[in-house]
Amino acid sequence: MAFLKELLQKNASTLFSMVLLVALPVLGSSSLSYMLYRNQALLQNLSLGQALAYFVVIAFTMAFALTPTTFVALATGFYLGWAGLPGMVLAYALAAFVGYEVACRLDHGKMTTFLHHFPKADAVMRELKTESWQLIVLTRISPVLPFALMTFVLAVMRIDRRRFLLGSVAGMLPRSLFFYWLGTKAQDVYALLNNPDSGTAGKVLLIGLVVVSLFGLYYIFNRALQRALGRSTGTSEKN
Repeated sequence: MAFLKELLQKNASTLFSMVLLVALPVLGSSSLSYMLYRNQALLQNLSLGQALAYFVVIAFTMAFALTPTTFVALATGFYLGWAGLPGMVLAYALAAFVGYEVACRLDHGKMTTFLHHFPKADAVMRELKTESWQLIVLTRISPVLPFALMTFVLAVMRIDRRRFLLGSVAGMLPRSLFFYWLGTKAQDVYALLNNPDSGTAGKVLLIGLVVVSLFGLYYIFNRALQRALGRSTGTSEKN
């Protein structure tokens, strides 16, 4: 209880931001689905300048959890086809970068400083950072883990920025390519966004990605915990 009380007192802004990043995508996707339903030609026949502006806008909406990445991949695939894929990838990278920088400025290192008061938790965090590449990829490949929230969590952990960006793009590609492909095959944007029919093979793929992500994260966290406990025991014995 003391741990939770101190956590809430010293990290209120960080925790509040994390809650918002979970809730906002639901509201954002519902609002944008309705907007596209009312204006289905809104994103058709974009000029180069308009397409670039679109990718910048969606990068920021993804960074601030206003639009889920799955929603964006479906809509972009539907309206822009495969020609828009490079822009989609760059938008993901920009969203990850913006989210990382904003999270670092909101947190100001408060979470890591707080964990220094709890040696075991701090030790586990340090161990996780040694395997940050795997951690980043596993949090990105799962279609059920919110993009903006995971960006915030990884930024608060002080994961190396360059590794974070590369791992984010690499981890996002498998599921994003699948949803992008669904978008290119669709006939109606409103039906697509509200009920993307991925078929049996698609459902198997998505379940597989979720399973890989969950078991991979469990393995990494468990190994980090065991290493942290082992080092703690070794230090105690020397003393």
